[in-house]
Amino acid sequence: MRKLLRTLFVNSEECYLFLENENVVIKNNDKIITKIPLLQLENILYFGYKGASPSLMGECSKRNIGFCFLTPQGRFLARVSGTGNSNVLLRIRQYQVASDSSQSFSFARNFIVGKIFNARSYIERMVRNHAYSLDKEKLAEVSAVLAILIKKARKSSDIDSLRGFEGNAAQKYFSVFSEFILQNRADFPFNGREKRPPIGSINALLSFVYTILAHDCANALESVGLDAYAGFMHTNRPGRPSLALDMMEEMRSVLADRFVLYLINNQKILSKHFLIKENGATWLNDDGRKILFKAWQEKKDEEIIHPFLREKIKWGLMPYVQSLLLARTLRGDIEEYPVFLWR
Repeated sequence: MRKLLRTLFVNSEECYLFLENENVVIKNNDKIITKIPLLQLENILYFGYKGASPSLMGECSKRNIGFCFLTPQGRFLARVSGTGNSNVLLRIRQYQVASDSSQSFSFARNFIVGKIFNARSYIERMVRNHAYSLDKEKLAEVSAVLAILIKKARKSSDIDSLRGFEGNAAQKYFSVFSEFILQNRADFPFNGREKRPPIGSINALLSFVYTILAHDCANALESVGLDAYAGFMHTNRPGRPSLALDMMEEMRSVLADRFVLYLINNQKILSKHFLIKENGATWLNDDGRKILFKAWQEKKDEEIIHPFLREKIKWGLMPYVQSLLLARTLRGDIEEYPVFLWR
């Protein structure tokens, strides 16, 4: 099993990264901030504009270290990728499936069934753990609707109906999302998902964490030889990691959404950690990002039992494990992609 290595988050817009003796060196103006051996890293996420040296990007590509450039607000800019350990036969098979609507639909259906199933599981778990703090009747009603939508999604036969069930499920799920805010509700109001731009603190956190998760999925897919940009459900277009976006659907509620609520309910992130623009767009500030990055790395170290493998793994390895299972399914070793179902 792959070792869970460190993700380097570069949060300062003034930093420049370069390579020195197999170390990534972080420089702020003329001052060296730190040096980190590349052997300790599996990902670098850079939030800023000064950039990195070509030699560092080339070495990261050679070592299959994910390197992603984002704006300080978390908007994706670019990813560095090289030859990796691409298996040409596996990628040919992936492209065949992606170009065949009937074959790609079977994968898309599993991704969305997993997404709705896990959203419902999270609602049910919250009711069990916080029965006296939540509107159980409202949550039971939404849970029942999601159960119906799971069955409908499983029986769906075309992508348009599947997207309709997904949209209905997302609307129902987020209609009760504010119920899960157990602390500082006045500082964290939520009236629905708004993402371009994110409006309100919760939407800002969700969008930011989804961006990080998408990068983790893209890097995991590339590491097992798949093309993160050739998807089965999300529309393929230049610069869009469509397969990573496909695969992260099943992980949104159980990994990203739970993490956001953990930050709020444990008062790790407070109202002072946000910047609000004149148009209502909301972004994490520098201090907020630092807190989030540290907590995200800690979350990735927590262990769970994988429902398909029946083995103990760390949360941070879940994108990698699902990528391996996806690759095995494409090769024909597994009859149907075993979506991650959290109970």
